[in-house]
Amino acid sequence: MAEIAELTAAVREFSQERDWEQFHDPKSLVLALVGEVGELAELFQWVPAAEAAERFSAPERRARAAEEMADVLVYLVRLADVLGVDLGAAARAKLADSHRRFPAAAHHGVAPHKA
Repeated sequence: MAEIAELTAAVREFSQERDWEQFHDPKSLVLALVGEVGELAELFQWVPAAEAAERFSAPERRARAAEEMADVLVYLVRLADVLGVDLGAAARAKLADSHRRFPAAAHHGVAPHKA
């Protein structure tokens, strides 16, 4: 997870160099993150689910999706940094919890649902 730490440092430095930290309160970052997720969702909005993977295998569509995913990741990393969250550790903990809650033998091929 060293890549996450390196990315966090790079995004923090980018923000500091531009004096943008003053704008990076948690609420503003969450709103920016939601906006970027919306832009990513817009790319898929009217694409039939069965065709999405194939359509986004085209280089130009994949590149557009990658741009929006990168925006989402950058804002998420920045939010985690501002809140003091170790994103790598949080993701590992969440995955471990999911392994416990959804053992493969009991959930193979079955979509999880809220009870």
